[in-house]
Amino acid sequence: MLTGIRIIEFEGLGPAPFAAMMLADLGAEVTVIQRPGSANPTMGAHNMLDRGKRAVVLDLKDPGDMAAAKALVSEADALIEGLRPGVMERLGLGPDVFAESNPRLVYGRMTGWGQDGPKAHLAGHDYNYIATAGALYYASVPGDAPLTPPTIVGDIGGGALYLVAGILSGLLNAQRTGKGTMVDAAITDGSAHMMALFMAMAGGENLSRERGQSLLDAPPWGRTYACADGQYLSVQCLEPQFYALFLDLLGLEDDPLFVAQYDRARWPEQSARLSALFAARPVAHWAALFDDTDACVAPVLSPWEAAEDPHIAARGIWHAGETGLQPAPAPRFDGQAPAPNPTPERGQDTEAVLENLRARDLI
Repeated sequence: MLTGIRIIEFEGLGPAPFAAMMLADLGAEVTVIQRPGSANPTMGAHNMLDRGKRAVVLDLKDPGDMAAAKALVSEADALIEGLRPGVMERLGLGPDVFAESNPRLVYGRMTGWGQDGPKAHLAGHDYNYIATAGALYYASVPGDAPLTPPTIVGDIGGGALYLVAGILSGLLNAQRTGKGTMVDAAITDGSAHMMALFMAMAGGENLSRERGQSLLDAPPWGRTYACADGQYLSVQCLEPQFYALFLDLLGLEDDPLFVAQYDRARWPEQSARLSALFAARPVAHWAALFDDTDACVAPVLSPWEAAEDPHIAARGIWHAGETGLQPAPAPRFDGQAPAPNPTPERGQDTEAVLENLRARDLI
């Protein structure tokens, strides 16, 4: 879908490389400019987030390499950087540098706190951003510490995906007007924005300021339960017809405790009963009981277990690749197989890219 779009990524961590990977998955030509030296040890020898990209090692302290970096950006449709505010300007690579040489450039910036504000220059991580944004508050059952899957809500949801949306919007605008733009994608902004669906319930009785008392934050029919083997089962039969089926399969359809689905006063006792019930048998028993029904119950699988699930396997959602298990590109389009692109060796395209620039007298 993005064939012909050229993007330059300045190597960073977390959401910015993920956003660039997603754009490469969608067909853009992404060149990642990497620092000299070894890769980030947390990512291993092959960084899955570099799949589908050209990998170029440049020393931005070297005048020749800096000239090459500027030449690459001058021909790009978009740029992605995930450094703290002001770092690119100090390197001589801020948006103003390219205002004349590439006025259509969409300059994508990925930070935790944003380009301005009291915390803009402070360090932070996923939990800090979503906690400050209000997106972590409802993420637990009453009495437990709020907890979400690492990186998914903040780094990826509130960060990388909003950067992708911003870059795509900027590219469409540049095609229409001939003018580029700067995209300020902050994880705190996106994480708060993602709360819109949840906060839309605030007009009625479905959203409480107290955790565990809202329609979607861990009522007894919307949470996970431990099973006898230490595995977990997810339950979210929100609608009455699904809740009725859930009770029927458990043999609780006539139990007076469960008749009133939305009676918050009964939720603690209902949760306790269901906890004891699910803890009596292993997760495989419950998975078989609810399989192929609309009761909205499913076991909690690890990525490796998920890869073997019949539905996940049928769609090819997880792939065992050169960097280990990795997810297929998403979303999908007609006629395109969702297979991951190859991951380059660090700096493997450096000479080819530099030779191309020299051949065209750009450096």
